Amino acid sequence: MFDFTGKVVLITGASYGLGEQFAYAFAEAGANLILTARSTEQLETVGKICEEKGSTVTIVPGDVSVEDDVKKVIASGIEEQGQIDVLINNAGIADPRGVCAEEFDSETFNRILSVDLVGAFYYARDCGRHMLERGSGNIVNITSILASGANENNVMGYSAAKGGLLNMTYQLGVEWADRGVRVNAVSPGFIITEMTRPMLEALGMDKWIMSRTPMRRLGEAQEVTNAVMFLASDLASYITGVDLLVDGGTNASNGTFQIPPIHHEWNEDRKMVPSSYEPVQPRPDWYQALEKGIPGLHYPIEDDG
Repeated sequence: MFDFTGKVVLITGASYGLGEQFAYAFAEAGANLILTARSTEQLETVGKICEEKGSTVTIVPGDVSVEDDVKKVIASGIEEQGQIDVLINNAGIADPRGVCAEEFDSETFNRILSVDLVGAFYYARDCGRHMLERGSGNIVNITSILASGANENNVMGYSAAKGGLLNMTYQLGVEWADRGVRVNAVSPGFIITEMTRPMLEALGMDKWIMSRTPMRRLGEAQEVTNAVMFLASDLASYITGVDLLVDGGTNASNGTFQIPPIHHEWNEDRKMVPSSYEPVQPRPDWYQALEKGIPGLHYPIEDDG
């Protein structure tokens, strides 16, 4: 479906997780790669696998929040590969502690913003300048469903950073639209990777996440990769300033049932096709008052007179 033969793709945060999967997928699609992350050893492992898939790979370790590192990565990549056609702005950090907003410390807040937002800006700005000079280029920012809506996870710094990154996507998508550079975002929901699968399943968090996702399952890394590659490809040539949500319907929903809705039992003559989803909680006793439906609509009102 995707052909990136002759294209050079720069991927930040490429040493593990989604960034690693992006690298393998672009390599299989014929792209040459510039890979960066803080971990040299992990990067080299990913790079070697990509080379085995046929890619020419440039490895340049660096911290996205350090401006000089960003300039070094981009300059080294262009020197070795000649150009940058696609930037996948993927590097990011989060805070799994679950600290509420009123107790969230400034140091962690600023560190998350420095990586997830400021670092993404450095890369978008400097790669963008190169692309604008060439009259061609494509940037995909990896944001999050938390960029466009809050939830109960207590991730103050991450939500703020990803919200900023989404608005930066809109701004750059508009500013650069008539000069040959497209800028879009992919916002994953809760995605399971081989790295996160054991933790999510062991803690039981996978069931909680599925219970509040309309598709009733976690996303797979390949599903995010498909969206990223689509926006980075010529198939999306008239698309810019767009946020593509890969979230199983989460952000489209005003709420997803965890207790089975009682109205699913109404309308005996027009039964809905049942879902295979197993609710995380049984119906409480107080549901019994509505079990048969709305009086006078689903069943006759008894006349005591």
